[in-house]
Amino acid sequence: MSIQNQQKKLNIGLFGFGVVGEGLYKALEQTPTLNAQIKSVCIKRPEKKRNAPSELFTTDAELLLNDTDINVIVELIDDAEAAYHIVTSALRRKKAVVSANKKMIAEHIEELIALQQKHDVPFLYEAACCASIPVIRNLEEYYDNDLLQGISGIVNGSTNYILTKVSEEKISFDDALLQAQIAGFAESDPTLDIEGIDAVNKLAILLTHAYGIVSSPASLIHTGIQNLHAQDAVFATEKGYEIKLVAQAHKLYDGGIAAFVLPQFITKDNQFSTVKNEYNGVVIESSLADKQFFYGKGAGGFPTASAVLSDLSALRYNYRYEYKKLHYQTPSAFSDDFYLKVCVSFKGLLQVPHERFDQILEWSSNEKRCHISGIIHFSKLLESNWWKQPGISIILYPDGIVDNYKPKKEYEESIEFVEQFVEA
Repeated sequence: MSIQNQQKKLNIGLFGFGVVGEGLYKALEQTPTLNAQIKSVCIKRPEKKRNAPSELFTTDAELLLNDTDINVIVELIDDAEAAYHIVTSALRRKKAVVSANKKMIAEHIEELIALQQKHDVPFLYEAACCASIPVIRNLEEYYDNDLLQGISGIVNGSTNYILTKVSEEKISFDDALLQAQIAGFAESDPTLDIEGIDAVNKLAILLTHAYGIVSSPASLIHTGIQNLHAQDAVFATEKGYEIKLVAQAHKLYDGGIAAFVLPQFITKDNQFSTVKNEYNGVVIESSLADKQFFYGKGAGGFPTASAVLSDLSALRYNYRYEYKKLHYQTPSAFSDDFYLKVCVSFKGLLQVPHERFDQILEWSSNEKRCHISGIIHFSKLLESNWWKQPGISIILYPDGIVDNYKPKKEYEESIEFVEQFVEA
């Protein structure tokens, strides 16, 4: 029998017909060889005009979930709680599932993995991390845990769009955010994006496929761009940097994994400096192959639909994630025993508990802003959230992870100097 005859016919029940859902509908019209068709679409607002035959649409979710002809559920809605009900119901009814809901997946990934195994059905979600960039399947199939040194990425198109506008067009944060909303790259409520929540959800998913670590996003250190100040961009320019929001995980010398989402200074020769506007970029580092750089659109209907389409294509051959790093290797574990080289920006010295620094390398101040650059133990960020308070920003340096750092006694002199300055 030819491989073409072995391909499964996909009858799709689609939830959501927004930008991505409509993009998928149009993409399927252009790919007849995929052997897939949308049988029915569940929507929330039937009165809204849509660019598809009206007979496709229903508001009854159970109609799709109970239809024995539908063998694939594609979930593309923005409600994480409703998405969880749809996906778990479909898996229990032995339907394959494709989803793009990163928040729902990140918060329930352990349960979703168990449901896949129990009911022997695939659940794919390439579109949940970097839209058009095929990072999950590469981590799952190509990189061995023992050889994977790190993964880092600009994984949120909205924040990258805002930072690009602030850096290159010198407009205000609020104006850049408004432009992102008008362009459709940011939601009317952009909290998930600008506070780094979307990025940390994606990082939690990637950690499962990169290192076999199943972790709640809430347990990962993260912040977004909400506290960045205009003077931070000036400071960065003076140093020859620009600022990006980067999600990253790196293997330390002791084998533990450092993982977090923080704004970071990027040098002009860094590959991330080429990632502008709504684009995403991911660097995967292997001990044998060095670094591979993936670049593509991280937002928009067709880029996200392309990842959904790729998952649907894989389902024709019964492809599923095997979670090899979790099930067939000894999973890695998080470590908090390392240091970060950071710049902390604030209004006045009394705002920042400078004693938390293990070494202060540089400090500067003017009438608008103060900056302290130094070395700080990662555990001191875990212990409290002073660095997330309004008016305080924290930015990682390009060589920000300092492994095997040994504080020296003479370093205390720099902290004593600052203490004397504050007292004065």
